[in-house]
Amino acid sequence: MALPEFLSKVVDWLRAGYPEGVPEHDYIPLFALLGSQLTNDEVTIIGDELTFSADPQSADAIKKAIAAVSSRGKPNDADIARVRAHLAAGGWPLAAPPRS
Repeated sequence: MALPEFLSKVVDWLRAGYPEGVPEHDYIPLFALLGSQLTNDEVTIIGDELTFSADPQSADAIKKAIAAVSSRGKPNDADIARVRAHLAAGGWPLAAPPRS
């Protein structure tokens, strides 16, 4: 199934921000940041899309990060700021993505 256009843009921004892939220590702040702008279902869809092309170990870490953010809440502000800056350098819009 094709992603809605705005979720496809989010995945493209993530891939631009992390061309070598998301390092495991950034998964939790990344999904917390996404969760502040997207619904839980949208975050899960994005996680599923990222796991599709990831190795099994990374896919498992992505799923665990989404669960951790859902159950424990927000990671520390320094981690969020680091991930936000990394994504901004890759073209991530600091405002919520437009929904089309």
